[in-house]
Amino acid sequence: MKTYQEVLDYLYSQLPMFQRTGPAAYKDNLDNTIRLDEMFDYPHRSFRSIHIAGTNGKGSVSHMLASVFQEAGYKTGLYTSPHLKDFRERIRVNGEMIGEEAVVQFTESFLKKNEAEKLEPSFFELTVSMAFDYFRTMQVDVAVIEVGLGGRLDSTNIITPEVSVITNISFDHMALLGNTLQKIAVEKGGIIKKDIPIVIGESSPETDFVFEQIARKTDSKLAFASQHYESSYGMMTIDGKQSLNIRSNGKVVYADLQLDLLGFYQRHNVPTVIKTIDILNDKGWSLPESVMRQGLRNTIRNTGLMGRWQIIGHNPLTVCDTGHNPAGIKLVIEQISQTAWEKLHIVIGMVNDKDQDEVLSILPSNAFYYFTKAAIPRATDPEELAAKASMFGLKGNSYPSVRQALAEALANAGKNDLVFVGGSNFVVAEVL
Repeated sequence: MKTYQEVLDYLYSQLPMFQRTGPAAYKDNLDNTIRLDEMFDYPHRSFRSIHIAGTNGKGSVSHMLASVFQEAGYKTGLYTSPHLKDFRERIRVNGEMIGEEAVVQFTESFLKKNEAEKLEPSFFELTVSMAFDYFRTMQVDVAVIEVGLGGRLDSTNIITPEVSVITNISFDHMALLGNTLQKIAVEKGGIIKKDIPIVIGESSPETDFVFEQIARKTDSKLAFASQHYESSYGMMTIDGKQSLNIRSNGKVVYADLQLDLLGFYQRHNVPTVIKTIDILNDKGWSLPESVMRQGLRNTIRNTGLMGRWQIIGHNPLTVCDTGHNPAGIKLVIEQISQTAWEKLHIVIGMVNDKDQDEVLSILPSNAFYYFTKAAIPRATDPEELAAKASMFGLKGNSYPSVRQALAEALANAGKNDLVFVGGSNFVVAEVL
């Protein structure tokens, strides 16, 4: 293997990949992860880390925390998934993507070492190993590590972090994580380590007791961020940021906290970030309020985050968002309802292993739909999606590609209309 493209071809086509094949690529143990860690001489032990799980919001929380660390002057690694445009988005140091040459070198090193080992890792397992090895090479001060799926059996779950964060619990990946909120909470709670503080972003009577039980067993100090902080949506600033007032015990403690992430749903994520920063400061990190404010204000600039209520066009206003499960879609619909438009056009595609009926049942019936599919095997056929949507009173046409669907929506939309693109990470990836 000599070129970056050859390495990508190997990673995408030769390794089991959840993005492409779904649950068939999921491993129900950490055996390969542990052996890969041994193969590369335990790179995860060479840097401190923050571990972030949750059904929704973990990507935003990861990027916001990484941005705050960067503003504080810490050399910061960031591992997230999936990527939207470029594989290298998954692995960053101070916002800069891993270099193509580093991807090539790691993969060639693995193939050479594996001649004797004969491991058969998944795409995700090898990518996590690549990230940890790169963070060691770059000598990061801290790495913010986002869980891929679940928590207990996720390949990232070999780290012992400074703090573990679980943003929230709702239904997603039920075939792998369980069909009740309690079972899902147990899987995500699997990232909780002995004596390591844990932040739960959103308190819920259905799952709080699960985390309380795990915390008692592991002697971990537990904090529910939503019981300490709440954020009210304020207003948009002149320079296009959103401004939040953060309250604690009914009093404003952070006024006019500005974010460059525009989704209203970020008001659920910011308290999680703030409580995590409180705990990190208690542990000796230097993340003062001024740094936190700068980090939140500059998250996109510092980390390159894409796909969160991202405006990609004006006249008509054109927005994409990666929300893809019922809880995430509900928050997107709330934002759509609070946005001014004359007519609503929704370009949507979904993957087979999502709760499509639940999502379709909550989508607005006063929109015109452009049903489509991303270019991955897991994508639902647009005709099939349109037929199912019609049972919920949703009207529209089918298009074989995301590009065609978006082009048609833009052609039909007036300058005061809203064109929304979503339903799947992969649909958003194709419009970006």
